[in-house]
Amino acid sequence: MPRHRRSKIAPSRPQQKVYAPPPPTREEECAKANDLIEILKSFGCFESNVELRHREHVVQRLQSLFREWLVEMCWEKNFPDIIPERVGGKLVPFGSHHLGVASKGADIDILCVGPGFLQRKDFFSSFVGKLKRQREVKDITAIEEAFVPVVKLSFEGIEIDLVFARVARNRVPEGMDLLREDWLLGMDIQSVRSLNGYRVTEEILRLVPNIQNFRLALRTIKLWAKQRNIYSNSLGFLGGISWAILVARICQEYPTASASTLVTMFFKEYNMWKWPNPIMLRELKDCHFNLPVWDPRVNQADRSHTMPIITPAYPMQNTAFNVTPSTLAIMKEEIQRGHTIASWSKLFEKPNFLRKYKYVIICPKMNKTHSPS
Repeated sequence: MPRHRRSKIAPSRPQQKVYAPPPPTREEECAKANDLIEILKSFGCFESNVELRHREHVVQRLQSLFREWLVEMCWEKNFPDIIPERVGGKLVPFGSHHLGVASKGADIDILCVGPGFLQRKDFFSSFVGKLKRQREVKDITAIEEAFVPVVKLSFEGIEIDLVFARVARNRVPEGMDLLREDWLLGMDIQSVRSLNGYRVTEEILRLVPNIQNFRLALRTIKLWAKQRNIYSNSLGFLGGISWAILVARICQEYPTASASTLVTMFFKEYNMWKWPNPIMLRELKDCHFNLPVWDPRVNQADRSHTMPIITPAYPMQNTAFNVTPSTLAIMKEEIQRGHTIASWSKLFEKPNFLRKYKYVIICPKMNKTHSPS
């Protein structure tokens, strides 16, 4: 058999010495982090201890109401094999509140997990009726036909989004690990979608090497995206979970970096990123539960996605499916701008729409101005 020829290696040429600045000291890194925290505070990115305690009180109050309702439903349906006091029930926040990056006035996303003997209509009729009778509840609306069915309300002045999932068992213990894939067996698709919000949020927290640095970096990127008008999933940009996944990947790439360095590397890495190569925090996983999973090797439609940012929990989905070539171009331009800026204050400057765009759409009721995508 003929032997393979070894490829020739060109002789190395003497390289010119390039000056590389010394890495920042620990004191310099701490000073940068403190500067970053101060400017985030000036934009209202942090809640006071009083506000945080109020949020926790609201979550606990809703949890009590949900568990009371489950006991009431047991008595009402008169199930002989179910002990009402042991039915349990689990209520957990997810999204920005669970990630620890909620800003002042932000709403709270909450997942309610109930037993399988309940029907979804029970939650949207009976439990919503119980909530309406609470003096703390205002402006309650049930949206059953949404992709993820949700109940929106205000509880003691805090906006709440409640979603419901039911598991195929008669009890829901407090210590139930919702990250176990086997809980998805026998679930209806609405429950899978509702549960996915919590599962994705929790997986992100478990996959980042330093949660404190992740949170500070994510607060920075969220503020920047909002200031530059590219924080909106419905308008074809990115929502909170997409930005969280992007930041989490940078944290994985630079596990010992400070928050300020993570922000710098965020702009550097994504300025060079070749879309539509996907962003993933772990390898694709399919448990074969007959649930839709993002996989361009199998699904023709997934190959057309412009900016795949994939959730880390099964069933894995693209969080940025609304992104279009035009909105991607805008985001790439903003990331490039962020890569060239050295000061925090300039990073968060608002753009001048009237100079940047020839045509704009003004929404008087929303008090917002959006650029056409």
